[in-house]
Amino acid sequence: MKIHFDWRLARVLDGEGNIHDELYWDGRMTQTSIAERLRKMQLGRKTPEVITLEERFPDAIVDPLGNLSDNNWPEQGPDLQLLFLSATEKLAKMGVADSSGDIDRRLDMLVSSAKELRSSWNTAESRCVEWAGLFITEVDLDSQRGEIPASISDSTEISEAAEKLGVAKPKHLPSKSEWEALRSLSSNVIEASKLLNMQEGAIRDLAVSYVPSLSALLGPISAAKMVTLAGSRERLARMPSGSLQVLGAHAAMAAHRRGAPPPKHGAILFSLPQISRSPRWIRGKLARFIAGKASIASRIDHFGGEPWDEKKVEEIYSEIEAIREKFPRPPKRR
Repeated sequence: MKIHFDWRLARVLDGEGNIHDELYWDGRMTQTSIAERLRKMQLGRKTPEVITLEERFPDAIVDPLGNLSDNNWPEQGPDLQLLFLSATEKLAKMGVADSSGDIDRRLDMLVSSAKELRSSWNTAESRCVEWAGLFITEVDLDSQRGEIPASISDSTEISEAAEKLGVAKPKHLPSKSEWEALRSLSSNVIEASKLLNMQEGAIRDLAVSYVPSLSALLGPISAAKMVTLAGSRERLARMPSGSLQVLGAHAAMAAHRRGAPPPKHGAILFSLPQISRSPRWIRGKLARFIAGKASIASRIDHFGGEPWDEKKVEEIYSEIEAIREKFPRPPKRR
């Protein structure tokens, strides 16, 4: 015995196709009511008709293909077909509206946008600094790096920019068109920097409210990147700590499958100063410890636990320091 169904009908059939019982939806059929019904079915919920037939025929199996397994399924009349099509359009609009409330997708958009913007900014900023260094030769490209784009952008000529940077005027001057090009690039760097700060500020705000414990442990930007790499907060919360530990280590994992040693950490954890500034021989231990704590934090955030406060995070940092002190020297090779 099987139960075939669609949004308006459910019926019980035996192996020979004989109908033993059927129930039609007797509710008021409107665009909204049909859309709501279809929405529940999309989420994997059974219609009341199916539930009733299951109670009447406990041995009947609900066919997951619904009415697609029944060649004799009754067709919808023209009026009902039009109503059904209008309901599917409303259902699609409801899905689009719901997607704006999907914080995982919004976080992914912010993180991806900031990543692309930072990549573009890095290229433009490096070009701007190197270009300016060709003329203002006495400027320190390291210590004064952050001042160069602003100085050029706010100046009317290269000599004025050199004066603002506190160095001698250049011996060679760019042409008027070259100066305008350099100045335009500098202005773009300044504007991109402002936009990047705005994007990362939005990431921090969203991450702190969405994954407060993970943000307190790793920092909001790293927490947001970790959620994005995992695919969602739920997937991160259900992920083993060992998998979380190597998030972002795609190339190293590919090399490991070809015979290289397994990675000790992914890009997210390595970006933390607690790991990147530690001696190489304890980075694996620290990454494993922090990944375990991050796994707990993500579960607290997703399943509604009490968010970690500053005191709790300080305790974890103290444990990290204890691990560092426990292994001050590399282990002896056997």
